[in-house]
Amino acid sequence: MSENNLLTPDLARAARALTQVSTKTIASTAGLPKDTVKSFERGVGFLSDEENAALRRSLEHYGAVFLPEEGALGHGVRQKFSSKKVAKLESWENEGGPAAEDDV
Repeated sequence: MSENNLLTPDLARAARALTQVSTKTIASTAGLPKDTVKSFERGVGFLSDEENAALRRSLEHYGAVFLPEEGALGHGVRQKFSSKKVAKLESWENEGGPAAEDDV
């Protein structure tokens, strides 16, 4: 994975705050322990490149859009979905079963 695509602790924390999704949910979707994500967000934990990519995909799944570093502007994150949409997505994820394709 390119170093430009790796999440920093501050970006991960900001993305989770924007998406308004719990650490438990983000960690579960990423296939990581909750404590690992919490430690990384605080800047005291380390993620392998694979774990970092999984965390990024999880945050993107819930509506985080990562902005590339552009000169003096630096990198950033914005919200893809409104907070109402995120709440609805989170409630769907917790409805008692794995999400599946809707091919009928």
